[in-house]
Amino acid sequence: MWKEIPVPFYLSVYFFDVVNPNEILQGQKPQVRERGPYVYREFRHKSNVTFNDNDTVSFLEYRSFQFQPDKSRGLESDSIVMPNILVLSAAMMMENGPMSLKLIMTLAFSTLGERAFMNRTVSEIMWGYEDPLIHLVNKYFPNMFPFKGKFGLFAELNNSDSGLFTVFTGVKNFSRIHLVDKWNGVSKVNFWHSDQCNMINGTSGQMWAPFMTPESSLEFYSPEACRSMKLIYKEQGVFEGIPTFRFVAPNTLFANGSVYPPNEGFCPCRESGIQNVSACRFNAPLFLSHPHFYNADPVLAEAVSGLHPNPEEHSLFLDIHPVTGIPMNCSVKLQLSLYIKSVKGIGQTGKIEPVILPLMWFGESGAMEGETLQTFYSQLVLMPKVLHYAQYVLLALGCVLLLIPIVYQIRSQVGGGQSLAGAEWPLACLPGGRRGSDQIPQQPLPAVPTDTFSLQPTSGGSPRSPPGLGSCCCILASLACSVTTSLPVLGGLGTLPWRGCRWFWIMRPGT
Repeated sequence: MWKEIPVPFYLSVYFFDVVNPNEILQGQKPQVRERGPYVYREFRHKSNVTFNDNDTVSFLEYRSFQFQPDKSRGLESDSIVMPNILVLSAAMMMENGPMSLKLIMTLAFSTLGERAFMNRTVSEIMWGYEDPLIHLVNKYFPNMFPFKGKFGLFAELNNSDSGLFTVFTGVKNFSRIHLVDKWNGVSKVNFWHSDQCNMINGTSGQMWAPFMTPESSLEFYSPEACRSMKLIYKEQGVFEGIPTFRFVAPNTLFANGSVYPPNEGFCPCRESGIQNVSACRFNAPLFLSHPHFYNADPVLAEAVSGLHPNPEEHSLFLDIHPVTGIPMNCSVKLQLSLYIKSVKGIGQTGKIEPVILPLMWFGESGAMEGETLQTFYSQLVLMPKVLHYAQYVLLALGCVLLLIPIVYQIRSQVGGGQSLAGAEWPLACLPGGRRGSDQIPQQPLPAVPTDTFSLQPTSGGSPRSPPGLGSCCCILASLACSVTTSLPVLGGLGTLPWRGCRWFWIMRPGT
């Protein structure tokens, strides 16, 4: 499961189609229209897996993407109008350069047919397109761009790895399981301006330590964001019958240094809620944030028409099974934006007002399903429940097995006593009301004070109602013919002149 992740991952991409590019060049407010999603199935597999002597394992994880038309709202051939990242980024880099160089750049852009906004297909924006500017820059400034051929926002991610990860196995120290020891051979990066921001913390973003509590947090290193991210616990939940903990991004994830001082190392900063990633993206003025500038300074969303941030659609979350630390359902959403403005001396920038213009946002999502989900549920949810209730069933069964011999012993003793008494003191209803044999020894009865009770036989087979129910204490007894008893008090009834079996009252004198 760790090497070949059975959970299907999908990359959903939304583009911000610029509605009024000419008006933006005249200094008007940008207006965008969200297009998408364009959904891609993401395949991941680990290779070059090497177990090291220091309780770590190293691996490369390769990713590839396949377009899913049935899950998408549009085709890869759809055209999108968006800012020309190469032209506007180069213009920003030359903002403080000499005017002569700016004029040369303007002439070069005009010669190559480059403009501030471009019309490209989804496929070109995602996986790259040929641009004469790239060849020109690579010829005279070979180290300016990290790419040599096509330029695309996801060109470097398809059929490539995300760097060499070295993580702890937890065999010798279970508390460090899945934690990243090094990435590309280093324990910290050098993109930022503080040691804390450069630290590589947490896991590689696929699994976490088991036995989580609400006090736990999720921390992972993201090569795409060039930094570590930390998510916090929000609430308990259930995914397909499996209990989960939901972790979300804190409000301080992309806060600027003035709002959250530990993020000072990511500056230079602008409004709170966006992170400047130009240091790890060939110095292009690119910013990372939540989609539609959700959870950011409202000024950012108000500066662009067509943005509608809301937590249901634009917040990220991870649902983790707390006992194993395995993600059940996740959705990580991020937005990439470009800072654009008019640069004096470069005619292609026109009169663009300074603005953070969103380019696109994407969501990486995955949920356990199918046979993997059923196996997980059976072994880690259903089986523990069965064992939990089985202990009570076994306990009850044990109690029953202990009670059986006790009840049997008691019944045996009581039954033996009754048989013996019945053999010694039989009572039969004979004519004349006497015992059947005078040879049978009779145990004398205790004397009953006649001033306390008197026997009053009745005529007929049913008792008569005694007078004065309130003042009499009566016991109704029925003597049935051919019935034996071991009660001594009835043993002498045969000496009375009874004629057959009848009802009688034992009454107080005077009632």
